[in-house]
Amino acid sequence: MNKVLKISLLAFVAFLLVAGLGAWYAASFINPTQLTKLLSSSVKDATGRDLKIAGPVSLNLFPSISVKAEQVSLSNASWASNPNMLTFKQIELDIRLFPLLKGSVEISRIGITGLEANLQTNKSGEGNWNLTPPVLARNGSTTTTPANAASNDSSDSTFVSIKTMDIIDAIISYQDGNQAAKVIHLPRLTLGSREGRSTILLDVQYEKYSLNLKGSTGSLRNAYFAWNQSPVNMNLDLDLTLNGKSLAIKGDIDKKPQVLPTFNIQLNSKSFDLAPLAGSAAIAGKAGSVPAATSHKPQGNYFFSDEKLPFDLLPLADGVISVNVAELGVPGQAPFANFKTTLQFKKNNIDANDLSFNVGKGSAQAQISVTSFDGPAPKVSIKGFAKDFSLEQIVASADSNAKVSGGATRIAWSLQGSGVSPHQLASRANGAIQISVGQGKLDSKFINKGGDFIVTVFDAINPMRKQSSQTILECAVAYLPVNNGMINIQDSVGAETDRLDITLAGSVNLANEALNISINPREKSGLTTGLDLGGLVKIEGTLQNPKAGVNKAGVVNSAVSIGLGFLTGGISIAAENAKSLATKSQPCKTALHSWSDIYSVSK
Repeated sequence: MNKVLKISLLAFVAFLLVAGLGAWYAASFINPTQLTKLLSSSVKDATGRDLKIAGPVSLNLFPSISVKAEQVSLSNASWASNPNMLTFKQIELDIRLFPLLKGSVEISRIGITGLEANLQTNKSGEGNWNLTPPVLARNGSTTTTPANAASNDSSDSTFVSIKTMDIIDAIISYQDGNQAAKVIHLPRLTLGSREGRSTILLDVQYEKYSLNLKGSTGSLRNAYFAWNQSPVNMNLDLDLTLNGKSLAIKGDIDKKPQVLPTFNIQLNSKSFDLAPLAGSAAIAGKAGSVPAATSHKPQGNYFFSDEKLPFDLLPLADGVISVNVAELGVPGQAPFANFKTTLQFKKNNIDANDLSFNVGKGSAQAQISVTSFDGPAPKVSIKGFAKDFSLEQIVASADSNAKVSGGATRIAWSLQGSGVSPHQLASRANGAIQISVGQGKLDSKFINKGGDFIVTVFDAINPMRKQSSQTILECAVAYLPVNNGMINIQDSVGAETDRLDITLAGSVNLANEALNISINPREKSGLTTGLDLGGLVKIEGTLQNPKAGVNKAGVVNSAVSIGLGFLTGGISIAAENAKSLATKSQPCKTALHSWSDIYSVSK
């Protein structure tokens, strides 16, 4: 045997012998009870919480020093409803040898089975998971900002060296304030470290949704401790899968001390669904038991919810997120094809100036801007134009049971508002919306799904609607100018059906959502023997609870005709019908405004 090789083998055997003697020496004076006390005190110093181990504790020496414990718990914040924030059926810790010889604990791996986490926020928004972490100093050493001033140096590096985490069969309960808790199941979570990168494997189940995240990033551990202390560069290469549909996440994140993070991220997918991210699980679960006419009905005092929007989740950053999804599922709507946009983040502003997508033969483009989202009244601006759509293609792809044919549709919008909730944004809105619909047939089921307001209007226009399964539409136009939350309608909403010409006049106050709309239908056939009752009706109440009222002006005008009819044996009624034919109205043409006045777009 080569002499050099013999020496190398002898040196290697000697090293193993020394390492084994060292492990035996460490185990000879540290028993599980002592180690348990050391771990508990280290956790107390690092987090301010109590670590309790009620079950058996065992110690293994090979291939590394590890301690396994059962029935473990970590105490909760003093204000939390559950006494424990974390409980474990079993936890296994791999511990570094040399720090242990000095009386401190450094954990390189954590293995957890049967985790129950009770996460909660209080009235001020503070989370019970707010533990005081260690901080990585500029010179690379680790220090701890202690939960109490009496923390000693032995706990400074307790959790700094964790490189691997395995969690199996975890249940996470999250409660926001006094709201009902949401329960999430994690069948598997693995975080590893290899060659300066972190690997991720995550499985999540929530109600009927399943999520999988896998891939690698720059070192999460280094980023966590170096964040705002020294430069951080994170490379992302992840795949997110929701209910079997995947989204590729690639890009870079850069963070320098005392400077906002910058990033450039690309999101690409052949098919992805927004429903799980939109939190629609509860709505979907109730859809089968609620009547179609009321299943859309929102909760709360307003049609436009007064619940706060999650502006606080938007990051203060400088960067770009590019989105390219071939087919994007949208809750309750037909899927968007070729969905593309670029989100520009500039501190507390976000702009999307190139959003575009298709639905069937239709195409849409839009601009969205959110500014000052970290302030008391974020400003939101949306502009857009959609053309070449039809009600038939949209409804057919979203709901095959509601039969609709034709109905070429075009929409333009330009709106600005400020506030923290949809209701505030609507009540302070300025701008205009215009919608035009061409010839088509509308199924009664489709009308019913328009909501209480739409149903009330149609029933007022045609009290016999419920006896007919279809409405034949020749055209419809709605131009809705908005000024400080007030929509004033004057010859700007009209429709023509096979039987009636219809115009609406009045106002909608988006601050209190009060309705004051008169409905003016005109009989087109001239063959009726009486007066259509729709002309005597107006819509009152609110968007949330609309109701039919009495159009006093219509009653007065109709009373004259009815009175003359009695006196002349019906001659005046015939004259009214003849007048209707002789003075044919064009409500759609009258209501339509120039599209370029709302949003300029190439034809």
